Amino acid sequence: MSSKIVDGLEPPYYVVTFTTLISKDAGDDYHAMAERMVDLAKTMPGYLGVESARDGGLGITLSYWQTEADIKHWKMEAEHTEARHKGREKWYDAYNLKVAKVERCYAFKKS
Repeated sequence: MSSKIVDGLEPPYYVVTFTTLISKDAGDDYHAMAERMVDLAKTMPGYLGVESARDGGLGITLSYWQTEADIKHWKMEAEHTEARHKGREKWYDAYNLKVAKVERCYAFKKS
């Protein structure tokens, strides 16, 4: 997963916030799928970047997109659809997804 901050994006753009509670029975295939989804998202129209963090069973992934239509296109991608189904069946005890339009952003970076 990503370990860097996405910067340099000029609003407006969209963010998908995906917060998860991973099941203790998720298995190794979960981590492989998570990496595959990041790699696949990078190939999609309108993809701008991803940030992700996990602390124990809690995970938060932010993906950035140019338009809402790009997000809908990503949602309909076949492998992503398959991963969502498997997530509900096996990998997640719970998740929450939010889509928001970013109108302003501010950044700080220590030199």
